[in-house]
Amino acid sequence: MRERVEGVSHVVLVASGKGGVGKTTVTINLALALASDGARVGVFDADVHGPDVPLMLGIAGIPPEQSRKLTLALGRRDTEPYIPPLDRFGVRFMSVGLLVAESDVVRASAVGLLAVQTMRDVIWGELDYLLVDTPPGTLEPQQTIARTVELDGVVLVTTPQDLSLLDTGRSLLAFEQEGVRVLGVVENMSGMTCPHCGEPIEVFQRTEREWVLDGRRVEVLGRLPLSPSIGGRITRSSPVLDTASSSPEAGVFRELARALRERTADSP
Repeated sequence: MRERVEGVSHVVLVASGKGGVGKTTVTINLALALASDGARVGVFDADVHGPDVPLMLGIAGIPPEQSRKLTLALGRRDTEPYIPPLDRFGVRFMSVGLLVAESDVVRASAVGLLAVQTMRDVIWGELDYLLVDTPPGTLEPQQTIARTVELDGVVLVTTPQDLSLLDTGRSLLAFEQEGVRVLGVVENMSGMTCPHCGEPIEVFQRTEREWVLDGRRVEVLGRLPLSPSIGGRITRSSPVLDTASSSPEAGVFRELARALRERTADSP
């Protein structure tokens, strides 16, 4: 049985069919774009083995006693949320990777349970949106989250080539088979503007195929440019929506946030 996350109006997975497409960068800037529009937003990093959200937000770790508390509470369903989220740029966030020591080995069978239990143990408060950043693919913890958490849908991040379309198409089908609503696709690194002449450049060979799932066209929520500004700032723990909020790149993320709000407007 699927359950809502306490206090959260909309839970949205951000996923990708393959790694290296900028999914976490999109997640963070999308969260900040929603927050800049007045929404109360949280980000949960569900990647146990390669959590990137803390690094990109400039967070090194949390006190070890919180990690010990997680171990004691794992698997219990009679406890109230007790883990205080961290606050960065006005967004609440928590990463399962912060609560697991680097020397700890998490069994593959426990990865999904660990992610779901941690997400439910965070004191999120009242949130309009909780974005869940997941590892690439459709295995754990995605499967356990999809089967136990009431989700408003999934957003797939990809790049515009045929190969990425193929991998992402498989992920879309897998999520739909789990009963998760496909909200749409975000094309990242979708061309760039030449810094010398200002003309658009297609860096990757763009696919000529449409996004189609079981005969239905899947909406492209937004196309984000390949920009040194976006990538460079996130590696310095200073996302575009914080340090360059009036830039064209920030405007694209705001358009993406508006598209997401429209797609989830009919959710309870």
